Amino acid sequence: MVRSVDSPLQTAKAWSRSRRRKQPPEGDARTRILDAAEELFAGGGYEATPTARIAELAGVPKGLVFHYFPRKIDVLVSLVDERTVVIEEEVEAVPGDAAGALSRLARRLPLHASPAMRRILFREADTHLSVRERLGRLNTEIIRRARFALELALPGGRGDAARLEAAAATFAAVLLYQESICLLTGHHIDPDAVAELIAGALR
Repeated sequence: MVRSVDSPLQTAKAWSRSRRRKQPPEGDARTRILDAAEELFAGGGYEATPTARIAELAGVPKGLVFHYFPRKIDVLVSLVDERTVVIEEEVEAVPGDAAGALSRLARRLPLHASPAMRRILFREADTHLSVRERLGRLNTEIIRRARFALELALPGGRGDAARLEAAAATFAAVLLYQESICLLTGHHIDPDAVAELIAGALR
């Protein structure tokens, strides 16, 4: 029985087709790079994570990381842009129940992000502009909601605009401080107690 022998060109084409089938889609490689960076930045911090370690954990060549992200900071920016979302929702408030309105807001912090991404946000906010901007937007949204909730809960003009603004900003600062300090020490601040204090000061 005579067996046909492929030409070198046919063999090369077959090998190339096989390689293309085995390689993961480009989008999948990019996702793996971001997954690896999220894990590493959350664990050891951005500065302590070399690009080579991201590539190793993602299972891709280091050059592919630079194909998608020319600088390491681009990885962090993409994580923040794509994996943290500040959610804008309606505020729930009952007239006369300012403490309850703030407590409900505390339980629904308007940030959609994984626990790892939350750690990255609060860890890197002091050193990277993109992270600081996202955290600033979160702070602004919490203040907006808290102020609106207090306005709804305190009808009849109790507490002028400046006092309500100060109360909302204080509540936002406590919530963000709680997130940050909890990551560092594990200490929890009771947001319900803070809500009661702020509501009491506005009576």
